[in-house]
Amino acid sequence: MSVETISVKEIAKKVMRNERAFILDVRKTGDFDDWKVEGKSIEVFNTPFSELTDGIDPIVEHLPKDEPIYVICSKGNSSKKAAEKIAEYGYDQVYSIEGGMQAWSEHLEPVKIGELNGGGSIYQFVRIGKGCLSYFIESNGEAAVVDATRMTQVFENFAQEKGVKIKALIDTHLHADHISGGRKLAESAGAQYYLPPKDAGEVTFEFTALEEGKDIGIGDSVITIHPVYSPGHTIGSTSLIIDEAYLLTGDILFIDSIGRPDLAGKAGDWADHLRDTLYEKYASLDKNLIVLPAHFMTINELNGDGSFSKKLGVLYQKNHGLNIRDEGEFRKAVSENLPPQPNAYQEIRETNMGKIAPDNEKQREMEIGPNRCAIK
Repeated sequence: MSVETISVKEIAKKVMRNERAFILDVRKTGDFDDWKVEGKSIEVFNTPFSELTDGIDPIVEHLPKDEPIYVICSKGNSSKKAAEKIAEYGYDQVYSIEGGMQAWSEHLEPVKIGELNGGGSIYQFVRIGKGCLSYFIESNGEAAVVDATRMTQVFENFAQEKGVKIKALIDTHLHADHISGGRKLAESAGAQYYLPPKDAGEVTFEFTALEEGKDIGIGDSVITIHPVYSPGHTIGSTSLIIDEAYLLTGDILFIDSIGRPDLAGKAGDWADHLRDTLYEKYASLDKNLIVLPAHFMTINELNGDGSFSKKLGVLYQKNHGLNIRDEGEFRKAVSENLPPQPNAYQEIRETNMGKIAPDNEKQREMEIGPNRCAIK
């Protein structure tokens, strides 16, 4: 019996709209425990497909009878077979999630954050399966993309839909958890690629320095992007203030956590930089700035409108990482008991430096799994 497929886009919409859904994940338990589809109203149940080869009797009591059942695996093959078995058993709302967790990792969903004072808009691109957040700022026919993922066609298509030309690609830091699409997109769009020079000591390509005091104009200077040097996650990490209203914090400050300083093996050295950025530089900024990070840590940070954002002043009240007064305790928090480092993070760093050039399939493998740029 054939079953219908459903796209990861439709599942992403359910997550971001806080809609109820039941998902059966038929990957190996270890893979499931490491990384899964998550949502505030999403119920996920795991049974490896190998346990269903003789039928679905082991899981029948866990399957809902009066709502759709969405089945997912790694790439969409085992999920289709499992969905067929469930349909044969008599269930009539069974769907295989097309492309599996691989497609889930790569899907980007644009969310409009707001209008800009001089005309134009800012959008957050949510990579819901990976926890990555990119930004598209457009005004008067021009655009900048910040912390672009390797799925560059999404941004090119969006620019075409909006009728704007991409002028600048900006990475707030040298990424270690995902492959940047900034340089590739800059080449295809004929745009400038900006990178903090203190993160670029080993890169093998030319770039434009992203430095405090060197503003970037978008749309005939209708919008000005102010870089703010903010080390800690990396030594070159640089935040961006957009339209005096938005603070793009890269991997320094998240909604419910703060960045980790150890991905280049420099936790001890960079902990003090991180504290200075969070407790001095950011603390001196306008508390009405809307914080837009480069990642989210958990789905609980999701707002009702599908965005991940909060006013800076709110974070200083509620984010534990901004309220550790003792310097020794802070250093311990950001350098001990950290979560595992991102999968293939060293290879990802080398790719972003231009030292290696893995093919598309290898890049997919390198990025499998959750982002782990925050301390817990």
